[in-house]
Amino acid sequence: MRTGSEPTTARSPLRMRFWLSVWGVVWTVAGTAAFALTGHPGWALACGMLFLVVVADLLFVVRHIRQGPHYQPGRDVPPYEPPADRR
Repeated sequence: MRTGSEPTTARSPLRMRFWLSVWGVVWTVAGTAAFALTGHPGWALACGMLFLVVVADLLFVVRHIRQGPHYQPGRDVPPYEPPADRR
């Protein structure tokens, strides 16, 4: 059930996801280079594929951060009523 304080107490995980994605980019680049230099092309390919996933997530997160905050109901909007037929 909603308490009504969600718009003021909600926190977005986007900045944390941004820094985790940056960390992932660093490790996947390092892993791809290390495996390619040591002669493990399969592992290098796996790290390269993971790099693409991490970069896609990073672009998604940056896009959402740049969109800015979305509408949140203010204090004048009452909390939702609980369902009447709760069992």
